[in-house]
Amino acid sequence: MTFNEMIQSEKPVLVDFFAEWCGPCKMMSPILKEVKDRMGDQVTIIKVDVDKNPQAAAAYQVQGVPTLIVFKEGQPVWRQSGVVPKAGLVNILEKFK
Repeated sequence: MTFNEMIQSEKPVLVDFFAEWCGPCKMMSPILKEVKDRMGDQVTIIKVDVDKNPQAAAAYQVQGVPTLIVFKEGQPVWRQSGVVPKAGLVNILEKFK
């Protein structure tokens, strides 16, 4: 399944644009796991390494990492750069499910 196919979902798709060398990105991993544990199948979470997928990062003007973007039916509906706490992410995703 391609990236574009994955973000066409009816349910919210949270994309974490990250890089292996990025300290704050490493802080997002356990937060994203907790969000997934809490929300289960109501949300899809995808991690995109900007160094391995520069075209995806460029397509959404990702300047810094981590950048989180929520897609709904292929459209970006929310985005934020930097570490986002679990409660904040759950609140955002609840709005779009």
